[in-house]
Amino acid sequence: MITNPLRYPIAILCGGIVLIFGVRWLRLPNTIILPTAAIVATVSAVVLKSRETEKVPEPALKAELSTIRQQAKQIADKAEILRREAESLLTGASQLDLLTAVQFACDGAAELPRKIEPFIHRFNQTDSLLSVEELQKQLAEAQIKQQNSSGVAYQQLSQLTQGLQRNIQLVEQGKDARQAQIISLSNIITQLAGTLQQLQNQLRTSDLNNLDEQQTLRSLSEDISSFQENVGFIVAGD
Repeated sequence: MITNPLRYPIAILCGGIVLIFGVRWLRLPNTIILPTAAIVATVSAVVLKSRETEKVPEPALKAELSTIRQQAKQIADKAEILRREAESLLTGASQLDLLTAVQFACDGAAELPRKIEPFIHRFNQTDSLLSVEELQKQLAEAQIKQQNSSGVAYQQLSQLTQGLQRNIQLVEQGKDARQAQIISLSNIITQLAGTLQQLQNQLRTSDLNNLDEQQTLRSLSEDISSFQENVGFIVAGD
């Protein structure tokens, strides 16, 4: 996609200088100087845009990324502990489905550090700026999933789609949406950690033979899996 020089005043200035110099001093015909000035403006805009993409994350963003990495590691560690607890507590035949649901949620949570690491790496590289195309693809996928969801999962996806729409607006305005994306990821991970803790508390205190309480535990496990899928939307493209 050709970079729009109108978004870069310095690029327009460079093109204007070439135009004035060519007309006043070199007395070049319009058929030559006008395309030349346009090319200079466009090339200048490309250079300026490339310098934008070479900006490394600000210290605040780096600190937030470090916090996200630590949170993901803590979640993975807790998931392993919870998995072992579930396997020691859910031993009855009637508890097999619940055990499977908890194990599945814990397996996904344990993979969280590995899943987000490419995302963090990308944000420390020169090509870390988001594109509208990437965000629109993520938004379309999230909206389709939202249409087939309900309850907590629907609420989670509603928040996710709103964040993606906000990021698209920022990019279209020529702004860096990295901070908004990092905040979205941080919020999801924080909610995931809280739900994982809630599942652990419920597992320790519930009557595991009670079908209603089993369903509550199963719902919490499904919520954790839903949070993990939403993390996948945020880090897509890595």
